[in-house]
Amino acid sequence: MPEGDRERMGGTMRLGSRETCLKQGSLVHRLYGNVDNVWERHRHRYEVNPGFVNVFEKAGLHFVGRNTDGSGDRMEVIELEESIHPYFVGAQYHPEFTSRPQKPNPLFLGLMKASQ
Repeated sequence: MPEGDRERMGGTMRLGSRETCLKQGSLVHRLYGNVDNVWERHRHRYEVNPGFVNVFEKAGLHFVGRNTDGSGDRMEVIELEESIHPYFVGAQYHPEFTSRPQKPNPLFLGLMKASQ
């Protein structure tokens, strides 16, 4: 992670609410009601190596959510085209943190709709 430090170990977890920019026209963008940015809670220390993003995208895995820190190097959300899989979505953040019984997070609602 950019804010990480190889000399200082520990305390490298990405925590709290962070903004993610969604790619217009993507499934996730539609699930969130066509908004361009969403705030979701994080609790991880995983990253995608930016050097491999083009390789993954050429193979059909689309990075449709990115960080908003200006670099755009932190991949937050992936998806496959619906023609390949009815609902293949992955997110770095935790949608369960913002889900409620009467108001599920859009990612969970999308999964339920795709299973019908």
